[in-house]
Amino acid sequence: MLLAYLLVTLCTAWTVAGLGAVLWTTNRRVRALEALPGVTILKPLSGADIGLERNLESFFQQKYPSYELVFGVQDEHDPAIAVVRRLRARYPEVACKLIIHHGTPGTNPKVRNLTGMLAFAANDLVIVSDSNVRAPRHYVRDMVQTRFRGDRPAGIVSNLFAGSREDALGSALENVQLNGFCAAGAALPTLFGDAAVIGKSMLFSRRTLDDLGGLCRVADVLAEDYVLGKLFQHAGYEVRIARTVLQNVTSRMSSADFMRRHLRWAMLRWRLRPPAYLLEVLTSPVALLPVAWTFLGPWALLWATAVLVTRDVGGWVALRGPRRAWIPLVLGPAKDVAMLIVWLRAPLKRHVSWRGHRVRLGPGTLLYPAR
Repeated sequence: MLLAYLLVTLCTAWTVAGLGAVLWTTNRRVRALEALPGVTILKPLSGADIGLERNLESFFQQKYPSYELVFGVQDEHDPAIAVVRRLRARYPEVACKLIIHHGTPGTNPKVRNLTGMLAFAANDLVIVSDSNVRAPRHYVRDMVQTRFRGDRPAGIVSNLFAGSREDALGSALENVQLNGFCAAGAALPTLFGDAAVIGKSMLFSRRTLDDLGGLCRVADVLAEDYVLGKLFQHAGYEVRIARTVLQNVTSRMSSADFMRRHLRWAMLRWRLRPPAYLLEVLTSPVALLPVAWTFLGPWALLWATAVLVTRDVGGWVALRGPRRAWIPLVLGPAKDVAMLIVWLRAPLKRHVSWRGHRVRLGPGTLLYPAR
């Protein structure tokens, strides 16, 4: 009975603390800088994702005095090239480079692309930004101001993401997971100094990264964002999350795509921090419902509902407002069941398919050729 009470208490505390961390992160004030340094935004591309043109256009519309966009593709026939060229013609006042290259050594295709692009960046401060995110016009300014918020510049600045544009069941499930569990799982540990960097948006200094060994340190791992965060953290640099929330566009994601994506992410977490992964089940009120029933009886249903609403509806509203907040209310329990299946399967899988490549995943998310 005492153990059951403790587990339910831990689940409740994690949920409340996670939502609190999200609210704190997205509402924290930063001081305005009189002089803003130049910034290069690196956009590695591979294929024409749904909504790609609108996603990329939001970066051409940044209200920042000195920035450039560097797009990189590793195939001269990549359909994303035409999208970039249309936008470059539409916004001739924005400094923009399109780099077509054949990649660099390494197993991680995103890192190979970034390494080939980085030499063309004109500025020391760079932002790595994925193709499926959409940014408000103050995004770059807020990232830079967050980096210089304290007495010492941060090593890496990242962001939280609001899953958006759900138009299918898989998309809706994805957005419930992103706005609830994923947002809290990034905000809470980072707030307490345990970096949990999301690679969809990262600002850092090239010189500092070079001092730490450069991108070659993460050329053969799948979780390059997490490992980069730890490189900076272990070198004594603070890792911060900016208050700007970016849109992660998830249109037309099927339920099978949703399961595959989170199975891959779960495989990463299992290989990066096995003890923490095993404890993840304690954050699920659906998984702990039988435990709660042992001492709460039917009231356990009320407890599970309250925790689900706090985590999923609360996170949804905090990141993207109340519009369509009925989605996490309705889908929260089903999403938790799906994530429990993923949690059980991930430790048993060895191979992952990502960006057209099938690879074997080793400890620390090291990548090996599939066998």
